[in-house]
Amino acid sequence: MGGLEYFLTVSVTLFVIMDPPGIVPIYLALTGTMDKRQRNRAALQATCLSLGVITLFALLGQQIINYLHIDLAALQGAGGLLLLLVSLQLLTGKADEPSESSTSNIALVPLGTPLLAGPGAIVAVILFVQQADSNMDFLWVAMSIVIIHVLIFLVMRFSGFLVKVLRRGGIEVLTRIAGVLLAAIAVQLIADAVMGYVAVFESSTGASVW
Repeated sequence: MGGLEYFLTVSVTLFVIMDPPGIVPIYLALTGTMDKRQRNRAALQATCLSLGVITLFALLGQQIINYLHIDLAALQGAGGLLLLLVSLQLLTGKADEPSESSTSNIALVPLGTPLLAGPGAIVAVILFVQQADSNMDFLWVAMSIVIIHVLIFLVMRFSGFLVKVLRRGGIEVLTRIAGVLLAAIAVQLIADAVMGYVAVFESSTGASVW
């Protein structure tokens, strides 16, 4: 695979997994009652945290997983449970009035992780680093990670005009919709984790669960 082709493969894969447009409803639901400065700060914090986590796992991901004896399916399951808790807060209205003290927490969890730097993105980056055949391939992976995060920040940074259009009532409706979407993402992650363990069991025993 050529250098440019590898770069495009990594970039498209991370774009699909991290889904910058898809993060907008959840971002607005969590930050809709904040002022412009707080929203921008949350967007920057979430992006920086995601970039740091993805970079860490790109450099040391396999070593961390091996040292802690963690299966990739366990990462998916943990991320799914965390997102499920957040989705319940959105659906019950407990996230409608974020306080000043919780602004950074919203940026870090769930925006920075596990929504952006989630199990899917982490696993993808680890695999791409393992597949890299040269220093240039490592450079393509690094460039893809940076470009995707710049795009994510820009999408969140300039989504604020939707708050002016939707107003308070629209944000409340969007919050409930985002809660449903987030719950679906959480259930999918948990289901993927279960299927991952089933696949490991079948490969190790030779028996079929179904």
